[in-house]
Amino acid sequence: MSTSLQSTSPSGAIRRLWPVESEELSDADIVASLRSDGPVLRVNFVSSVDGAVTHDGRSGGLSDDADKRHFELLRRVCDVVLVGAGTVRDEGYGAMRVSVESARWRVANGLPEHPVFAIVTGSLNLDPGSDIFTKAPVRPIVFTTSRGAVRAAEFEASADVVVAGSELVHGPAIVSALRERGLGNILCEGGPHLFGSLLADAAVDELFLTVSPTLEAGGAARITAGVLPASVRLTLASVLSSGSTLLLRYRLP
Repeated sequence: MSTSLQSTSPSGAIRRLWPVESEELSDADIVASLRSDGPVLRVNFVSSVDGAVTHDGRSGGLSDDADKRHFELLRRVCDVVLVGAGTVRDEGYGAMRVSVESARWRVANGLPEHPVFAIVTGSLNLDPGSDIFTKAPVRPIVFTTSRGAVRAAEFEASADVVVAGSELVHGPAIVSALRERGLGNILCEGGPHLFGSLLADAAVDELFLTVSPTLEAGGAARITAGVLPASVRLTLASVLSSGSTLLLRYRLP
């Protein structure tokens, strides 16, 4: 590794370590690497070195400036942000909006100003009067089950409710419904149960994992939950760094 790559990085600065070393990357550099010519389902997580997915109950507690920057750039290029309802509540999500810079880039590149927000909830235990819906710049989509759909009428004014399973919400049904709407670039931001379900259905194309240089111990969850039919072998695509934080990109079979 070169001496320049070992020096202390400014807050939020990101460099590439592998497969080709680089000096500091601009937003344009990173966005160019994230653009996709076809449909893709990406999952984005942050984790401690010992595998904890939260600090004090929230993934945001593990995030630093570089992770937040990369998080925003992943949103910049996507069509839809997909999140489980538990994560929406735990992380305090509001209406889905990207930064001013991201909105300008999206419009200049033929995308709507903001991505669609898609929420997964088996029970439809959400408040249709929350800011997530009432302040949304784009009408959200809520994926639920047949049992959750009994509350669908409450959301007529605020969201599209899509039934994607009887007892459980099925990943392939979510992906199919989104792509039928022209939303091919899907960014899933968790949580672990949704990621585990998508993995079990072999629906994930890429995993972006920020490794925070901390040890958390305790009983924090991992980035996946549930049962997989078999281990999933990942292929490392790139390694970025910001100080002691690593931003890993994996491809799935």
